[in-house]
Amino acid sequence: MRKAFAALVLAIASTSVAGAAVREPVLKSVAAPHSYYWRELYLPQLTSGPSSATFSPDGRELIYSRGGSLWRQTIDPANDDLSVELTRGPGYDYQPDWSRDGRWIVFARHDHDAIELWALDLSNRVEHQLTETGAVNVEPRFSPNGKSIAFVTTRESGLFNVWIASFTEGKLEAAAPLLPLRESRVKRYYYAPTDHVINPSWSPDGKDLYVVTNREVAWGTGDIWRVPIAAPDTAERLIREETSWAARPELSPDGKRLLYSSYHGRQTHQLWLASRDGDSPMPLTFGELGDFDRRNARWSPDGRRILYVSNEDGNTSLWVQEVVGGARIPIESPRRRYLRPMATLSIAIHDEAGKKIPVRVGVLAADGRHYGSEDAWIHADDYFDRGRQTHEDHYFHCPGDCRVTAPQGRLTVRVQHGLAYNPVERTLDLGDEPQTIDIRLVPNGLPASFGASWISADLHVHMNYGGTYRHTPATLARVAQAEDLGVIENLAVNKEQRIPDLAWFGTPPFEADGVTIFEGQEHHSSYWGHLGLLHLKRFLLPDFAAYRHSGFASPYPHDGVIADLARAQGGLVGYVHPYDWKIVPEREKSLSHTFPADVALGKVDYFEVVSFSDPLSNDDVWHRLLNLGYRVPAGAGTDAMANYASLRGPVGLDRMFLPLLPLPSNTARGEALLATAVQSGRGFVTNGPLLGLRIEGLAAGDEIRLDAPRSVRFEAAVRSIAHLDHVEILVNGKAVRSLSLKDGKNGDFAGEIPVESSGWIALRAYADGADPWIADLYPYGHTNPVWIEVGGKPARSIEDARYFVAWLDRVIEDAAARDDYNDDAEKKATLDYLGAARAVFLEKAAEKAGDE
Repeated sequence: MRKAFAALVLAIASTSVAGAAVREPVLKSVAAPHSYYWRELYLPQLTSGPSSATFSPDGRELIYSRGGSLWRQTIDPANDDLSVELTRGPGYDYQPDWSRDGRWIVFARHDHDAIELWALDLSNRVEHQLTETGAVNVEPRFSPNGKSIAFVTTRESGLFNVWIASFTEGKLEAAAPLLPLRESRVKRYYYAPTDHVINPSWSPDGKDLYVVTNREVAWGTGDIWRVPIAAPDTAERLIREETSWAARPELSPDGKRLLYSSYHGRQTHQLWLASRDGDSPMPLTFGELGDFDRRNARWSPDGRRILYVSNEDGNTSLWVQEVVGGARIPIESPRRRYLRPMATLSIAIHDEAGKKIPVRVGVLAADGRHYGSEDAWIHADDYFDRGRQTHEDHYFHCPGDCRVTAPQGRLTVRVQHGLAYNPVERTLDLGDEPQTIDIRLVPNGLPASFGASWISADLHVHMNYGGTYRHTPATLARVAQAEDLGVIENLAVNKEQRIPDLAWFGTPPFEADGVTIFEGQEHHSSYWGHLGLLHLKRFLLPDFAAYRHSGFASPYPHDGVIADLARAQGGLVGYVHPYDWKIVPEREKSLSHTFPADVALGKVDYFEVVSFSDPLSNDDVWHRLLNLGYRVPAGAGTDAMANYASLRGPVGLDRMFLPLLPLPSNTARGEALLATAVQSGRGFVTNGPLLGLRIEGLAAGDEIRLDAPRSVRFEAAVRSIAHLDHVEILVNGKAVRSLSLKDGKNGDFAGEIPVESSGWIALRAYADGADPWIADLYPYGHTNPVWIEVGGKPARSIEDARYFVAWLDRVIEDAAARDDYNDDAEKKATLDYLGAARAVFLEKAAEKAGDE
């Protein structure tokens, strides 16, 4: 259901309380689905290291993008190691290409809600804006004669397509698409029905463009094609291969060899060579241990060297490598000449005891640009509230001491350490001398009466998922420490044809300074619903199901089969990032999510109430199941692609707090303790507010037995880094008591609430709109239930049972209509399973109202 996340944002914007803050996607003019993939894997990102580069016409120099500026530097560091800044916004500059006459640089500038093309005249340092579309324009490439530029734009329909325009003296004219927009006949999930065309590069004679397009490709970015400029309708496919947005094919200067990036047969990108016609591709590089990426490659003008960007050290780095022999040199810049006066700010962060503490830091300068420390991994939020900001936040993780070089003048520093410390924002004037700022964080945790020790866990993280950076458990643990997160479940999962973290699966849990990282699996079935599979002993294959137009098109195995296989290994099974809107079975265009069926048949150990989805839509379904007596614990997982430069929130954005002492160093025992804690239904889930609840002195996961209806005493506490509009005591999903926070963030409460029938009680808190301290739709938290039994009767709700009968009617209808099962036995097994679940809810719906 994640495919509709942007639509959910727009729905919230139209239905939320008047004036409520709403987060909207970065570059919202792009209409391509699944923005969290194309924005990271395709569009340029702000990084402290290099992100793209171009050779000078004589091959002796490079111009590259780093820190959102363009820099010029000679290749031989023994000759000159000085890096000279050429541009500095406004906004961030990427993807330079150098004209063969040496005069012009064309590049892409991301400023506010658009990426436009600009040209820099190196003869006089004058910049010329080439496009003013309000859209996304990227990957500009000069034709060999310098008279045309090929580029990718979304100006037509919000979808990526290659255009060509004439270039004369800093002006772009007569722009037109290379290929007309067309729809493929195949059905797609991660990509739009209309084909995209990306990655243009010219043949040396200027007669052809090499591009990547997904014409009639169901799964993947597409294939490499050659398109004759004079007769584009005669385009021909050269290489049929999925490269996850990163191929960027380029013909050698002699016109004989085709260079591109591919992860074929492995989990990371390396450089490949094929003939000009795409014959017999062979890897040019292999990668030490094959555990890092080489991408954004370019030929030198003489065809003897290749430059590329690598993440072999975690952050990005730029290399020039000999084609013959493989000798390579790093392009480093120990000396830099900036375009404007800069100064150094040292940042020191301490906790309440004066101990240095790792944190998340954002630094915004008066020029409207964000800055990070020298080697920091800079991350960008993928959504932001345009009512409060003009652009998305950027941040990096600081171990407690860090230095940032930034423009002199006004500077804003934001510091955050998880959810149990108040965040800090400071504004200062940075002069021409080095300056130091000391920040002390103040804790704001729950009162000890609600538990003296808590451990926070993010049940859904992808350490590596094809992104800009390259994580190891050690680097991921440092991020968790900065986010005050104790446990990470790293879920290996496919991204198209690869599983980037597969090598780590089955390794012992990693422990470092209070952080434990467990290896698990996310099972991909965008038909039935995605599953989180924790603490497996063996990776389950296939990792996906119901992938139309592939060898895995069959809807079998359904999620119930996968759940049984996981539990046979002693694993936990959870439903992840479930719902982007409130589900009304009768109104859904189609419905195939089998979460209710798997709950009814006893397959589910937890449910991500707080996740990459809409919490209130999730809890609507969860509450209905609780009302029927199903004790499904709440879980929380960010679905963080942790090695992305652009991501929805950092690791630990969505987390669960469990009343558990720190996990022991004996990892096998620690794994068992965590599994028991998750299954116990204790604690709470949140993206911001900390919640404490006791009913008659008992906590979430406990059960109270009453002889007859009566009032029960409650104690509650709320601590929040963000403003909250609603704090509610829920009984069987209904708010029976609203609690008022004096400052909108914190409060302690006690009182009584009436209980009429068996069921559950919980505490929920949320805001009507977004908050700048929380990179989610809105602040939200929910405790697990305290269970109530009245008069020995079970919890019942005929209305909710009928709701799930209607739900499964729709699922059965859709599943029965599919014609791509491998055989009749698979179809029968699937429909029998769904029918059995429907019968369970039908029996509950048939209960006499008087028995409730």
